[in-house]
Amino acid sequence: MLDLNRLKALHAVSVYGSVGAAADALMVTASAVSQQLAKLERETGATLLERNGRGVRLTDAAGLLADHAERILALVETAEADFEALRGEVVGRLSIAAFPTAARGLMPAALTYLHERHPDLRLEMFEREPERQVREVARGELDLAVIQDWMNRPLAIPEGLSRATLFDDVADAILPAGHPMAGRPEIELAELAGERWISSSPGTICHDWLVHTLRAAELEPDITCRADEYPTQLALVAAGQGCAIIPRLGRDFVPEGVRVVPIRPRPIRKIYAIWRSDAARRPAIRAAVDALRAVSADHR
Repeated sequence: MLDLNRLKALHAVSVYGSVGAAADALMVTASAVSQQLAKLERETGATLLERNGRGVRLTDAAGLLADHAERILALVETAEADFEALRGEVVGRLSIAAFPTAARGLMPAALTYLHERHPDLRLEMFEREPERQVREVARGELDLAVIQDWMNRPLAIPEGLSRATLFDDVADAILPAGHPMAGRPEIELAELAGERWISSSPGTICHDWLVHTLRAAELEPDITCRADEYPTQLALVAAGQGCAIIPRLGRDFVPEGVRVVPIRPRPIRKIYAIWRSDAARRPAIRAAVDALRAVSADHR
């Protein structure tokens, strides 16, 4: 009989392309993955991995078995979800990820909400960028994730995932207090032509969104400061180093020397919870979504 853990190891190598990457995803050692695959080879009587340069590749037999493993693991997840739904108990392990701003602004309250109401639920939280969250939920490495999705630069959500909207997060212009437009009730981005900008690191979703948004307003971004944490960006604005655009969820504290000015039209990012549709019947998933909706009420 085929062992489920060994099939899981083979499936991970198939998805991630190497034993080391599969081990990272499964949170075990590379040696443990290799041992599982060696046992699976003895069980099946087939060679599963072949040398390919410095790495390995799956044989035809391994590819066939990995395809079956993907379906088997999906069925196991559905069976577990159905069994939990039958019992109606919020128990077991639930892994949740959130992008950095939501990890700070939403997750502490959401985790407390869940702990108080469901003490037998084991919670694990991770901070992740949205693209990575989507991949890890789709692959079954995470049970649920909180992602951001800018309306003018949407994030692709693959088939097989369900989602629930939590709230819309509006972004505003952040200007030094001495800026000529700091006292305005609202501005258009085009009015900020020629300004220096403060942004997140290149390659992050927030940096790419800012560049896209400024260029859509026919402004060529002159980014002079790069900082991933919004409090750092606010401090740089207060020091007169440039302007920024920061969502309201990211503004825990606005320091002296900074003015927040709404932008017309409003830049909006939708905050979603996503999970695998096959696991939707799990009471733990429903409880987590309810908790996120409850703690999001103040942001709506």
